[in-house]
Amino acid sequence: MRKQDMNRDWIATAATLSAALPYLQRYNDAIVVIKLGGHAMSSDEEMDNFARDVVLMQQVGVNPVIVHGGGPMINELLGKLDIKSEFLDGKRVTDKATVEVVEMVLSGRVNKWIVNAINRQGGRAVGLSGKDANLMICDQDAPELGLVGTPAEIDTQILKTLFDANTIPVIAPLGAGRNGETLNVNGDTVAGAIASALTADRLLLLTDVSGVKDGDGNVLTELTPEQIADLTASGVIAGGMIPKTQTCLAALAGGVRAAVILDGRAPNACLLELFTEHGAGSIIRVAK
Repeated sequence: MRKQDMNRDWIATAATLSAALPYLQRYNDAIVVIKLGGHAMSSDEEMDNFARDVVLMQQVGVNPVIVHGGGPMINELLGKLDIKSEFLDGKRVTDKATVEVVEMVLSGRVNKWIVNAINRQGGRAVGLSGKDANLMICDQDAPELGLVGTPAEIDTQILKTLFDANTIPVIAPLGAGRNGETLNVNGDTVAGAIASALTADRLLLLTDVSGVKDGDGNVLTELTPEQIADLTASGVIAGGMIPKTQTCLAALAGGVRAAVILDGRAPNACLLELFTEHGAGSIIRVAK
């Protein structure tokens, strides 16, 4: 017979699990939309870690929806094919040749990478793009951007069907235009639009920064739309953080309960945000 002594690590683990109970109850049957990008997509190891967290979330009753990017992979293939790519206001100018590469990378390589990672961790995932089952009909953005779209109509029926089948949707940010053409859509924008259409409990934007920061570089853990507006007007929120915070505000206006900007490089970032008291990033919600 083997003797086993309790040690401090085991006790701490048990205490952590016990402390998580109210949050597990809080998010039971909740919809959480996660925009995946940045460091979490930098290696198979990071992807496996993210996938394990997503499977655990589903196992305890959350309905996760994954929307992903893939900019570096798109740039890599465009370079190999000697197709030049330009950007205007942070958006990729997308001609016919470029959109074919974008669809190949996002709906093919990246989407299936994520799906396979989730399946390897014991989950059930299905890859989609906004073109599948009329999930996302888009209007064309500014003409100078070419085949770039903005979500206009979201049909969530396919996502709800997948929830009922205990399956995790993994969505590539491509949409169908009014005439059936393929349109490239910003991943954050897609995540926000789908979160609004589902009236999600949480929108999580995984980035390569720890959250929204004040003028001294300190992370602001809780913000209201009014504070976001003030920080943007004063120039504290600037650059790439502006479209992310604007996506969060649009999601809140669309019925999402709260949006969070958090560091996808942090281990177990999604679990820390949902199931601990301190969270893991900057949460934006309407003041109570």
